[in-house]
Amino acid sequence: MSRSNLPPLATGLVGSYAQPGWLIDRDRLGERLPPRVRARELWRVAPEWLDEAQRDATIAAVNDQLKAGVDFVTDGEIRRESYSNLFANALDGVDLDNPGQAIDRTGKAVPVPRVTGPIRRREAVELDYLKLLKSYTDLPVKVTLPGPFTMTQQAQNDYYPDEESLALAYAAAVNEEVKALFAAGADIVQLDEPYVQARPEAARRYAAAAIDRALEGATGTTVLHVCFGYGRHVDNKPEGYAFLAELDATRADEISVECAQPRLDLALLEQLPHKRINVGVLDLRDTRPETPELVAERIRAALRHLPAERIVVAPDCGMKYLPRDVARAKLFNMVAGRNIVRRELGLE
Repeated sequence: MSRSNLPPLATGLVGSYAQPGWLIDRDRLGERLPPRVRARELWRVAPEWLDEAQRDATIAAVNDQLKAGVDFVTDGEIRRESYSNLFANALDGVDLDNPGQAIDRTGKAVPVPRVTGPIRRREAVELDYLKLLKSYTDLPVKVTLPGPFTMTQQAQNDYYPDEESLALAYAAAVNEEVKALFAAGADIVQLDEPYVQARPEAARRYAAAAIDRALEGATGTTVLHVCFGYGRHVDNKPEGYAFLAELDATRADEISVECAQPRLDLALLEQLPHKRINVGVLDLRDTRPETPELVAERIRAALRHLPAERIVVAPDCGMKYLPRDVARAKLFNMVAGRNIVRRELGLE
């Protein structure tokens, strides 16, 4: 069960928020699959001013979250070109000048990090942005990292004897970052593992071991996010998860589950009896903001299977690809819908 002190039906982002068009070329970003190698050409700001611009945009994203009334904040992943590529390409053992190739979950071949030596974390990746958030708000702060299984699927392995060995090496690097984040004051650390759904057979062989290694010794609340891919890129999503019940035995305190776009049978959430569950209530392929009443209806549906203290109200996935005005409206209406249900339950 979660160690966080968040209230019943707490709400906040899964991770990413819409980046401003003055910072990143949103048209180019949306036309391509999420990059696995660095894609610095997407940024509109000159390199010497990019860090300052990303910090300003991060504060804007935090302000939207605070005005909406969330219970915890993220940095919106504003300085990332994708959820995974910033961390994956900051590690030793990767040939940045000669990328490899792998098959994306959409079935297309894409450039990926090419592993040519031992994977090691040489420096902190997210600590500076954690400090920025901690200096700006007293709310609990969540930091997201790519999970070791997913990074293994998004790499060309030219060094380790097998995928399992590579996944455990990634897990050790992630674990160092997880421990450093908690030591620096992070309240929640989330691992993004969408590929356990995309590659369930490989996941059954070694995903749980890699995830547990990555979370070993964690001193705060840990979350594992699983989804079917960004709504922008994936339309027809299955109504059930191929790899879900297995996650109940992992060290993660919470599991973040996409529910709205795939119209998930919420009875499946009962497969995670020992976890707090982040229930996705925003369909991120639909660019029409959900009304607060629709959000409330989706929360009530989850309450038929879980008590309020085991539910975190969240978007399906990251809001990265939504237009900014749509992302903001969805965020505000998510909190408003949650508040409707809280009043019904006498929690306010």
